[in-house]
Amino acid sequence: MVQIETVNVQVAGISLFGEIRTPSEGGATPTLCVCHGIPSGQPPDPTDGGYPLLAEKFTRAGFVTLIFNFRGTGQSGGDFDILGWTEDLKAAIDYLWERKNVDRSQVFVMGFSGGAAASAYLAAHDLRVTGLVLCACPAGFRGFDGPDGTDFSIEHFREIGMIRNKDFPTSREQWRNSFREVTPVNCIDRISPRPLLIIHGQADDLIDVSQARRLYEKAGEPKEIAVIEGAGHRLRQNEEAMRVALQWLLGHTSAHH
Repeated sequence: MVQIETVNVQVAGISLFGEIRTPSEGGATPTLCVCHGIPSGQPPDPTDGGYPLLAEKFTRAGFVTLIFNFRGTGQSGGDFDILGWTEDLKAAIDYLWERKNVDRSQVFVMGFSGGAAASAYLAAHDLRVTGLVLCACPAGFRGFDGPDGTDFSIEHFREIGMIRNKDFPTSREQWRNSFREVTPVNCIDRISPRPLLIIHGQADDLIDVSQARRLYEKAGEPKEIAVIEGAGHRLRQNEEAMRVALQWLLGHTSAHH
């Protein structure tokens, strides 16, 4: 029996909406915080069970699992900026840290795409993260309105509803610089000696697999990389990618369920 609770995490006057799932066994349990990517602005696919489905899977495998909406997305307040996302993740870890059923020595983070970038940055600066799984993580956010077709303009995020306040950001320059600040390839070497797993789709058309290899080369030990043949950008929906992630996580927890 998986128990689900709705949570509200406060950070800098912003309310973040999330859900925490707990496996039936009592006691302090290995814990996983899952970080979503930057929404595409496309209408959701009705056949996609989303992050709740993923959280269910990891909870059934024995992890207390937290999923939440970063600022500017879903039911959370605030406006999107990537440095703000790293603060949101820190607040989520603070929240987990205070829970009785969380084993503080086993708090893992798994991020996807933009959420993976925020995860890498936070883990590099916060030793409470025990281990890190990066899925479809960019090495950096080069050329924001980049040749890869991703539109990283303030106007774009306003249009898709991630920047909601007409006076945000107060400084466009600072907003853009936050992407430079959160460049995963610049901080990935600070994860070591904590374990790192990088998962990337061979056929990712949004973030080329070469970016995963750059991250892997720069990272310290222990590190692993899994390139999933035929997989695209949305690794959450790829069974093989999520199987690899789960096996790795179970292999790094001290109490095998």
